[in-house]
Amino acid sequence: MTPEASAFVVFSLGMLVLMGIGMNMAFALLLTGAGMAWVLDFWDTQLLAQNMVAGVDSFPLLAVPFFILAGELMNSGGISRRIIAMSQAWVGHIRGGLGYVAIGAAVLMASMSGSALADTAALATILLPMMKQHGYPMHTSAGLLASGGIIAPIIPPSMPFVIYGVTTNTSISALFVSGIVPGLIMGAGLIVAWRLVLRDMDLAGSAPVPMVERLRKTAQAFWALLMPIIIIGGMKSGVFTPTEAAVVAAFYALVIALFVHREMTPGEIGGVLVRAARTTSIVMFLCAGAAVASYMITLADLPATLSGWLGPLVESPRLLMAVMMVVLVLIGTALDLTPTILIFAPVMLPIAVKAGIDPVYFGLMFVLNSAIGLITPPVGTVLNVVASVGRLSLHQVIKGVNPFLLTYTLILALFVVFPQIVTAPVAWLR
Repeated sequence: MTPEASAFVVFSLGMLVLMGIGMNMAFALLLTGAGMAWVLDFWDTQLLAQNMVAGVDSFPLLAVPFFILAGELMNSGGISRRIIAMSQAWVGHIRGGLGYVAIGAAVLMASMSGSALADTAALATILLPMMKQHGYPMHTSAGLLASGGIIAPIIPPSMPFVIYGVTTNTSISALFVSGIVPGLIMGAGLIVAWRLVLRDMDLAGSAPVPMVERLRKTAQAFWALLMPIIIIGGMKSGVFTPTEAAVVAAFYALVIALFVHREMTPGEIGGVLVRAARTTSIVMFLCAGAAVASYMITLADLPATLSGWLGPLVESPRLLMAVMMVVLVLIGTALDLTPTILIFAPVMLPIAVKAGIDPVYFGLMFVLNSAIGLITPPVGTVLNVVASVGRLSLHQVIKGVNPFLLTYTLILALFVVFPQIVTAPVAWLR
């Protein structure tokens, strides 16, 4: 067996075994990378350390901690709650209205934080008790909230797009633009799916909220609605970069929380910073471990091996994309979103480019597929968040998410067949 083949075996089996025993993903990546270095006769502790540092020593990656901080400030400063209150005022009276509230709030919040976990936690904390009180089936409600939460990685600003752009050297601004239309289509798909699910529910509508109250709730959410306009408008006009946009988002959320809504005191800032730092450390350590594994994957020439396997499909871009999406579905059931991007994006993108697939389109499809993995068992990180907040069993949430998971699968297939849905808005907005 050649050293390259041995390295492939070490990587594949190493990840399976280490994940199987429950090891932290960052340590699993680091150890498999070290094992590959040993097999390739490239062992050098200084080199491993240098790659770990290089994995996080990136200016664009500064967007990650600031977007995480912006999400924490949104939840602590009342921005998320006002978005939900406004949505409820407009559509809460319709039969099954709280479901439409969840979808609308998910889309609006996705345009502010870019974090699936933060958005899902906020939605579930506020809406699950309300849905339970109004007689909604808990498993279906939890499944809808989980499905709405994963719109956050698609609609800009998106932390996974930042990580993907840094990892593959793809324009982050173009990736952000590519997510606008697909994110809205995801929201529309959830509305259709929710309407179909409603047929089996015995729910009654409530009295409409007076127009004066609707306008009052909208006015209260004004500063929250202004946030995505500032972020997207600033990036599109060239006022600031995606990294700087993250800083603007965090500062804006802080000012609104302290001086406009006044729902957060200066003494609470420390706790918000600690929570954001904890989440950031997890993401950054993953980036450091993945940098070691990615470097050894390159040395072992695994992209060329994979290209050889998929070579016959290069002449048929749509078929190649479909096969890659199936592979990513299988990967997504075992890995979380960030490690999937860090490990497999650098390997798969060169093959996609060789087949003539647009890198930005491939990035959108990659992140979308990986985001769907967040609500796919057995890992299903977002499913676990909803189950924890709602004190439900994971089995209940999995049962409730199935109709919406099917909807996302159909949307993914739609984008494979008609890539212009993604590429046309990017070309127009460029």
